[in-house]
Amino acid sequence: MNRKILLLNASLLLTACGGSGHDDLKVFIDKTVAEGGGGNIDPIPTFSPYKPFDYSATLLRAPFDQPIVVVDPLQFSSKLSVKPDENRLKEYLEGFGVESLVMVGTLEQDGEVFALVNDPQGSIHYVKEGDYMGRNHGKIMRTTATNIQLMEIISAGGGWVERPRTLKLREVE
Repeated sequence: MNRKILLLNASLLLTACGGSGHDDLKVFIDKTVAEGGGGNIDPIPTFSPYKPFDYSATLLRAPFDQPIVVVDPLQFSSKLSVKPDENRLKEYLEGFGVESLVMVGTLEQDGEVFALVNDPQGSIHYVKEGDYMGRNHGKIMRTTATNIQLMEIISAGGGWVERPRTLKLREVE
């Protein structure tokens, strides 16, 4: 019963909406067609296929990074007292080059600041002032929230010289 009432109401509603309220539209269309139609429509423009840009500078230094300063080791004054301690036990991070190590953060515990360093194998290590890292006897001189400052001892043709090095904070992808 309810279904019949619903169908009856729907048909009455559709009949009421189907009146001839569009007579002015029909007159406009007839007048436009009599005057020569609606005009010509331009064809769809043709587009040339997309040619991707080959960016070949991805391996170069980013343009907004600080320039790398290349320092000649012979520039540093050679001191007779500067030499690596060969009797010292090597630490784990001395097995990697400094350029392959990434500083990923810092941690402070009991007033002592530790830097978090990611090695090439993906492990995170805690280091502090006085620890060593890198293959060139790099001793950590200072640790800040944004970098680790090292003093490396490198061979300079018959003697040893100190070379400062900085490892900056970088996000790991």
